[in-house]
Amino acid sequence: MSPQLLFWVPAALRFLVCVAGVGIIWFFFGATAGLLVALLSMGALAFTQLHYLYRLGSWLDNPGQSKLPDGWGAWTDIFARLYRLRRDDEKNQTELAEWLARFRQAMSLLPDGVVIMDDVLFLEWCNPAAQKHLGLQLDRDKGMRVTNLIRNPAFIDYIILGRYEQPLILSLQERKLIVQIIPFENRRQILVTHDATESERIDMMRRDFIANASHELRTPLTVINGFLEIALAQPNLAPETRTAHLTLMTEQGQRMQNLIGDMLTLTRLESVDYPLRPERVQMKPLLEGILEEARALSAGKHVITLDVDGPDLQGSLDELRSAFSNLVSNAIRYTPLHGTISISWERKGDGAQFKVRDTGIGISPEHISRLTERFYRVDKSRSRETQGTGLGLAIVRHVLIRHRATLGIESVPEVGSTFAVLFPANLLIEEFVPQKDSVSR
Repeated sequence: MSPQLLFWVPAALRFLVCVAGVGIIWFFFGATAGLLVALLSMGALAFTQLHYLYRLGSWLDNPGQSKLPDGWGAWTDIFARLYRLRRDDEKNQTELAEWLARFRQAMSLLPDGVVIMDDVLFLEWCNPAAQKHLGLQLDRDKGMRVTNLIRNPAFIDYIILGRYEQPLILSLQERKLIVQIIPFENRRQILVTHDATESERIDMMRRDFIANASHELRTPLTVINGFLEIALAQPNLAPETRTAHLTLMTEQGQRMQNLIGDMLTLTRLESVDYPLRPERVQMKPLLEGILEEARALSAGKHVITLDVDGPDLQGSLDELRSAFSNLVSNAIRYTPLHGTISISWERKGDGAQFKVRDTGIGISPEHISRLTERFYRVDKSRSRETQGTGLGLAIVRHVLIRHRATLGIESVPEVGSTFAVLFPANLLIEEFVPQKDSVSR
């Protein structure tokens, strides 16, 4: 049945019932009674319609709080339809709220910043990453113009020119940001920010590494090529001069070999194709071997002590030997004649600690945080005198990362330095009978 029939048929039946009732009253009680009943019926119908119109108007003024009446007659179907519409609308609003909450949660987890603005750049919403990148606070800054919140000349020029097809590289709050505005709908714009600080730092480290490696290789190559040119130009050099030249060339060749070896070691430690192969590392024999190497490097110029009172480790023997040897050799190189170097292995809390303490030249506080960077040297001239490659502490850092260990550095200029490596408890092998061995020279 069509909607028109559904409305008019019940209305016609109700009208016929009223007419039939009035006719019956008219027939039995006379015309006056019939007209009075007809008037009362029409008044009741009119009052009913006005009452439901008033209820409908009240509900339309406050649909969220007012309750729809049950209705009578045609109003029953009207209110039923309105109830279904309100129920569908509430369902849609609930779904929309859920999608909005999911959208905001997803945007909150993005590493990139997202700022939603209207067509005149008033802030409507931003995610936590954008607040961190741009120094915004949504509760405080909502409804304010973004150009008043980000006071940067390059950003203002970017907004004024309106050339949004290319991103803007912006230095803001000690961060390097890649910023781009994307038009969205007719009256919305999205400002996207990407923090490129870390990638820039990695690029800078890569450039520094190439420059430093080239510089370090150029010096010995210059020496070797220079002596070779002299040998070719002057084939009748005195034997003692030739021997001195060959000795220097051998030293520079060894320096190049050490540098390339350290670079290959670093590359191997950083490679995902070179996983850690743990084994039982017996600390006492390992450290005694490092002590003998330290004696040979020192050549009797220092007092070196070894103290072993800790368990064995689960790790890579070769990598740990390299890391410990680098720390000990650095202590020898930077400790003056007759200085003291103390090597120890002991329990520390739940873990165990390898420590190298020296009475050397020390390190200023501003250098300590950068010591493990590649080719970083506190004193470049002294590093070259001691034949250092500048990669030793970088190797130490990567070895410790692979063993989940931490490096602590304490140093006082002209007093000495302490390098302490703390290994976690899960790397310790407890089948160990405590014993103490002290060797000094």
